[in-house]
Amino acid sequence: VEDLVSEVSCAETVTYGEGDCKVVVLDCGCKESTIYGLLKRGVQVVRVPYNCDLSAMDYDGVLLSNGPGNAENYQSIVENIRKAMAQDKPIFGMGLGHQLLAVAAGAKIFKLKYGHRGASQPVAIVGQERAVMTSQNHGYAVDSDSLPEGWQTTFTNLNDGTNEGIAHKTKPFSSV
Repeated sequence: VEDLVSEVSCAETVTYGEGDCKVVVLDCGCKESTIYGLLKRGVQVVRVPYNCDLSAMDYDGVLLSNGPGNAENYQSIVENIRKAMAQDKPIFGMGLGHQLLAVAAGAKIFKLKYGHRGASQPVAIVGQERAVMTSQNHGYAVDSDSLPEGWQTTFTNLNDGTNEGIAHKTKPFSSV
């Protein structure tokens, strides 16, 4: 099993901004534009390496970043996320972070035949008669049927029906 996340994560903790709200970004290959987007919203961003113990930190919310590979291969990260989930503070995942949150919740991941690549991927918002066009670059997907009790699918890819988002029904955990 190749550990790609360790190659793309930051080496040490870096703090950006001075906002009233502190968001910890678990860097699994985070794009700079994600950091800039958070800073534009007036939050303090604390970017931490992928192997940082989140449960030992003080924060208002966690962002699980995008990154490479199969979430099921990163059990140490998944265990770290499970410990953070026990604190019931907001956690949001994107890309690989979406899949890591799903695995931490107890769901399964599967490899897509071709992957979802490109800037015009149509995604339905579950429970609404709306869709959005999204940018995607991932080769794995969350198995919606494996989501445990208390979790729901929030977004579905209209090309192949695969899961593109989840949320807990009562806790502040979600991802896309």
